Formats: sequence, C-alpha cells, structure tokens
Amino acid sequence: MSMSRVIKGSLVVLAISIIAPNKPLQTLLAFSILGYLITVSLIPKLMASFMKIGLKGKDLSKPPPVTEIAESMGIVSSVTYLFLMFGLIPFIFFKYLVTFTALSNDSVISDNYTDQYSSLSNNKLFPHNKLSEYLSAVLCLQSTVLLGLFDDLFDIRWRHKFFLPAVASLPLLIVYYVDFSVTSIVVPKFVTDLLPGGDLLLELLNQVIRLGNHLVTKITGLSFSTLPNDYEYSHDQPKLLDLGIFYYVYMSAISIFSPNSINILAGINGLEVGQSIILGIIFLINDFCYLLSPGVPQAAHDSHLFSAIFIIPFIGVSIALFQFNFFPARVFVGDTYCYFSGMVFAIVGILGHFSKTLLIFLLPQIINFVYSVPQIFGLVPCPRHRLPKFNLSDGLMYPSFGQLKKLTPVSKAMLLVLEKFKLIKLTRDEKTNQIVAFSNMTIINLTLVWFGPLREDHLCVLIMTLQLLIGVSMIVVRHTVGPWLFGFDNLTWGVK
Repeated sequence: MSMSRVIKGSLVVLAISIIAPNKPLQTLLAFSILGYLITVSLIPKLMASFMKIGLKGKDLSKPPPVTEIAESMGIVSSVTYLFLMFGLIPFIFFKYLVTFTALSNDSVISDNYTDQYSSLSNNKLFPHNKLSEYLSAVLCLQSTVLLGLFDDLFDIRWRHKFFLPAVASLPLLIVYYVDFSVTSIVVPKFVTDLLPGGDLLLELLNQVIRLGNHLVTKITGLSFSTLPNDYEYSHDQPKLLDLGIFYYVYMSAISIFSPNSINILAGINGLEVGQSIILGIIFLINDFCYLLSPGVPQAAHDSHLFSAIFIIPFIGVSIALFQFNFFPARVFVGDTYCYFSGMVFAIVGILGHFSKTLLIFLLPQIINFVYSVPQIFGLVPCPRHRLPKFNLSDGLMYPSFGQLKKLTPVSKAMLLVLEKFKLIKLTRDEKTNQIVAFSNMTIINLTLVWFGPLREDHLCVLIMTLQLLIGVSMIVVRHTVGPWLFGFDNLTWGVK
C-alpha cells in the first residue's frame, strides 16, 4: 500500500472519529477533511472523462509544446460540497418529537420542542426554524452550480450571464423575507451627530424610501418595511434607516457582484481558487472573533456559527482543487467554481446578517471591478481576454496591453491621470508621442506594473498575500473604527 493511501486512510479514520452530534465545529472540521479527500481523489479520475466530452483547453502561459488539460473541474468540488451540506443536516439541527396527542394541541407541541432542545446540556445545535434558511442556501448554491455549468458548456455571453446569480439567489431572498425580514441599517453617528443637517438628510431619505415602499406594496400587496412609521429615535442608541424594498435590491446586487467579482479577478494558475481560500480564511477569523468571545449576543453567535458551517467545508474542497489548479495547472476550474465560491460568500453575508462587512472583505475584488470599469463599459478598448502576457524567453509574466485605435479627449485625460498616479503603463508612438496602447486594467496587470515581471506562481502568491493582508486589516477596522462610527459592536473587546 502506497504512503498516500496510508495518509488518506488515516485522515478518513480521524475525520469519522471526531464527528460528534452536539459539537458542530468539530463535526465541520471532520466534514471538511472528508470533502478534501473526496475531491482530491475524484479529480484525477474524472479528468479524462471531462476531456472526452470537450471540456478541455490549453494553458497559453506555458512554453510549447502545450498539452490540453481538463476544464470546468470546479464542478467536482462544487458537487462534493453540496453533498457534504446534505450530510451535515443531522449534526447541526436538533429533532423534536411530536406525539399523536400533540397533533391538535399547539401548546403540547411547543412544550415538546422546548423540552427536547433543553435536554442536552450546553446545547450547540440550531433549532428547526433555522433549517429553512439552511435549505434555501443549499438550493441557491445548487442553482448557481447549474447556471455555472451551463456557462461552461455553452459559453454564455458576458452581458447575458452577468445577472444570472440574481435568479439563483431568489430562494435566499424569499426565505429572508419570510423568516427574518430585517431591512433597517444603522446610520453612522457622525452622519447625524457631526454632519450639519444630518438629521434632516436622514428624514428626507426616510420619506423617499417610504414612498418607494408604498408604491411596491400597492403593486404587489407585500410589505417590506420593518420599522413602524412612528418609530422614535433614542438619544443613547444608534439611529436606524429602514431601507425596505431597497434592502432586497442591495442583497440582490451582492448576489450578482460576489460571484462575478471572483470571475473577473482570474486568469493565472490558482488565482480563482486561491483568492477564494483566502477569503474563506478571512471570514473564519471574523466568525471566530464572535464564537470565542464571551458575552456575545445569542443572535450574533448563531449568525457567525451559520457562516462557519458554510465556510469550513468550502475551504476543504477548495484546497483539494487548488492542488490541481496551482502552477503548473493540471486542470482549469471553469466558471462554475467562480460562481459557486462567490455565492457561498454572498450567502453567509446575507443569512449571517453581516452583508456590509462582506463588502469590506471583498475590497480587492471591488477595487479590481472599479479599476476595470473603463474597459468593461467601453470607454477604452477591452479585449476578450486580459490575461498577463507570458514571455517565452525568460518564463516571466508581463502586463498585457489594450490597443488604442481612436483616442477621445475623455479617454486620453483618464489614461494620463492613471499614469500620473502609476496606476497604468502606457505605450507611445516614437514619432508622434501619441498613446497607442495601455496595460489592461486588472489588478493582475497592475501588480506586474508595480512589481515588475514575475513568474506565474509568484504572481499568484503575491496577490493572495495582498488579499490576506487587506482582509485581516479590514477585520481590525471592522472592530475598531466600525464601532466608533456606528456607536456599538457585538464584541465585548471591540472599541466602543
């Protein structure tokens, strides 16, 4: 028996041995190990099958001769993850018994429910009213994986697939509306206390939002407001702004942006999976800040336990995929994985009730998107692929360039400003000194502009390291500057 089989067998025994009914974090670790082992075992066995049906491609950033490798292998880790989430249900939710005499007596049902939930000392399991959120999240991920598979198979055009995650997120938003439905946000104290006219601005926003909610309610018959119209602000409490229907628009926008942001920041071996693993680690660090801190409200504790339930197995299957996708890549992950990983983060942000914190963790992806806007929206030419350029002579990656056929005054001014702040590299005609090309506007190319030519694996590790440093910094900001701005924090050690 080979050493790898011995190690895998030992990990299986370890994982099974630490599964415990009333220890969700310990059980999650076990399922993460199992997810890693299943994924790392299936990928090499399925490579040939994927290539046989045409899911294959060549890595253009390698010296010739370049052989074809399997594409869309993110499907393997995504489907493995879904089966893990099905198997987790008995270990994170408790089951209450209903007797025949209780079927017509609500009070007896309630008593049975409470008695069984309290029968375990130090109960760490979720009650059944959380199960609907969990199942809606899994259904959302199933839909996302299916849409990603369609994209990999049929190469859907960008303008068509951009909004597909919003369709997949509908089960999520519906359950949020039925079960939780909180649409109010905390207004930073400096807006009302320090900004001149801040109270007036808040009241004006409230009136505009109420008008929008009234219009939606009149059309659909559904009410999206959660604060009463006569809600009074307390002087010693942070003020709230009820966004109503606009909060659902915001959550839908998150479900669109998060998957697409992973997809946009891609193009070198290991980066799609690598940035997702780093994001998962950042989320877990934030979750454990709550799970390990004393005095945290039960609602905040449950929200971050819910987040950890989705993130820990996700990291397990992603590490297995990363082994095959990192330089030199033996497989490509495909759009399925990008959509799937981004939707995992959107789910924990929405159902974990920290969707605003989610945005600061996605700061590098947001910067990449904003930086790409001039090309995405056609202000300057945007080639179909903006991958960095591989130099055969030295084996290093260089920034790729977009060619300018026509330079408008607006685009010229924008490029000159970006060049002044060293945010782009321009190529000029030697005779006329006119701008003829510019480095493609992605963080990958910008990193090469700043740090010079790099080997592909070094470039990937550098971007992952930057993502980790920014993420950890944002956690510190969230629990220091955040409480100062908003006036409170659920953590006992946060700055008040």
